[in-house]
Amino acid sequence: MPSAVLVHGLYHQPEHFSRVAEGLRAAGVDVVAPELHRGSLAADTAAVQAAVDRLAEPPLVLGHSYGGSVITGLCGVGRLVYLAAFVPDAGESAAGLGGASSQLKSAIEPQHDGSTRLDPNRAVDALYADCPEHLAAWAVGLLRAQAAGCGRGVPERQSWKHAPSVYAVCTKDRAIDPELQRVMAARCDSVREWETGHSPFVGRPELVIDLTLELLGASGTPGWADRGVAATRRGH
Repeated sequence: MPSAVLVHGLYHQPEHFSRVAEGLRAAGVDVVAPELHRGSLAADTAAVQAAVDRLAEPPLVLGHSYGGSVITGLCGVGRLVYLAAFVPDAGESAAGLGGASSQLKSAIEPQHDGSTRLDPNRAVDALYADCPEHLAAWAVGLLRAQAAGCGRGVPERQSWKHAPSVYAVCTKDRAIDPELQRVMAARCDSVREWETGHSPFVGRPELVIDLTLELLGASGTPGWADRGVAATRRGH
């Protein structure tokens, strides 16, 4: 059974991937969605690495937003998918690459314990503006407080230099500038562009499902090679 590990971003939870996970499982994919919020990038990466290590074969690993920093620090993966995500090089962090847009930053509210949360109304506009209203409300209801400093963490390794990688640019994203996404996407082997906001796993889960199944289908063995799927090739 092919495996996919889905890694959420800041403020999010594994449940945000539930529509994608349901579609992949229906297609026979073993889906794992680890919980982050461990307090630091290093701790988040360790939690996902433990999930990867429990699988029988190197999985496809998808990281959304900050989740891109997490998956960049992994080893033993079969393929990487960066979904509107950060792709740090050596010594780089998500914050250093440009971080959140001013629109998303305006939604961040500091808390007394040093954590931050997102104002629900502003979060909808920044993260889920292109999603149906009921789905946006559902997604906002799942958001949780975030420990400070994770976005400034620097991955210990750069997995995109060793494993095949695909970047999905979200061209209507209001949380991470699409132009910044294109700059980071140039580090990956292939690039897709979707006319969505920051969270297609909420509003357009079929896009994420179809891409994942396509990549799994193009990968008969661990160490998966991209067999000419319709994507723009980019050099490292």
